[in-house]
Amino acid sequence: MLNFELYNPTHLIFGKGQIEKLPTLVPQGAKILLAYGGGSIFKNGIHEQAINNLKGFDIVEFGGIEPNPRFETLMKAVAIIKEQNIDFILAVGGGSVIDGVKFISAAVHFEGNPIDILKKRIMFTEGAKVVPFGTILTLPATGTEMNSGAVITIEATQEKLDFGGSAMYPKFSICDPTVIASLPKRQIQNGVVDAYIHVLEQYLTYPHDGYLQDRIAESILQTLIQVGPEVVERPTDYALASNFMWSCTMALNGLIQKGVPSDWATHMIGHELTALYEIDHARTLAVVGPNLFRVMFETKKGKLAQYGKRIFNLTGSEDEIANEAINKTVEFYHTMGMQTKLSDYTNKFDHTADFIVNRFEERGWVALGEKQNITLEKLKAIVEMSY
Repeated sequence: MLNFELYNPTHLIFGKGQIEKLPTLVPQGAKILLAYGGGSIFKNGIHEQAINNLKGFDIVEFGGIEPNPRFETLMKAVAIIKEQNIDFILAVGGGSVIDGVKFISAAVHFEGNPIDILKKRIMFTEGAKVVPFGTILTLPATGTEMNSGAVITIEATQEKLDFGGSAMYPKFSICDPTVIASLPKRQIQNGVVDAYIHVLEQYLTYPHDGYLQDRIAESILQTLIQVGPEVVERPTDYALASNFMWSCTMALNGLIQKGVPSDWATHMIGHELTALYEIDHARTLAVVGPNLFRVMFETKKGKLAQYGKRIFNLTGSEDEIANEAINKTVEFYHTMGMQTKLSDYTNKFDHTADFIVNRFEERGWVALGEKQNITLEKLKAIVEMSY
């Protein structure tokens, strides 16, 4: 295994009715910015529960954080925090709201132009001056409730960029699986596939000696295959909902990435498609991922074959199993309601590959993947194959 350090200070509170612990988790006397998205928390009762459990606290509300949270919107929250001397943020929502709150937390005391946090991918390490925050998760998918990363969209330039650091872990995250009962099917489908591909990015690289990490990753994949299609249809089933939510958290809380190589090129390309065409994040990953495996087949076939044997019980030669593993992955995405071609979402894709290649070249992203062997030429091939 590779050398690694594991640090995760987030206090995770998981299960039914755990929102009642909120007043013991928020610092006493804190002035709170309650941040949320488009208002679904009013319909599902989470807003009322949060307010009722925060009686006695001074609360300022900030709504309207978008899916793929916008830098421009988040800066309005930064201004409110400065004006009103707010000292704690509570994110109530899914990955976009929590990611947005991470940026707000970092930007309030940042000395310089806050856009540089994204443009320069500034890392906020332990001890950095940030506004502490906690979360109430309402949509399982991204794992951001227990990790230190965030992805933010700059609307002015149609860019979707990430940042993070050890200071960006939530102080606490309340994860109640019953919240998914009110979610649209599309959002649950997205959550399952997003988590699945988070695991693949950390698993489908090349054979190595991280045996335990592989087995943990495979167990998450198998659980998502087992519960994914059913939880979409029966989100009130607590066994399904709880295993779905915990799988999403485990997929990207940092554990399975330690001591092993990882890729993330699928995400980097997918972010561009979301920024350009407003396609759901999980759906861009389902479009890009299989074609990245096809273009990088020789590099990845050893691990693809392991994946095919262990997850889908495939037999045959290494090449046959590896190829069929890609097909089985696409079948699973289709089962989860995903389309796997860019043309299923937009008819304006003709110059997409050239645009993304040029943008990556400008950023200096010219060698991607676990072996830094996804060149701009291969990047173009992956995107064109995704049409």
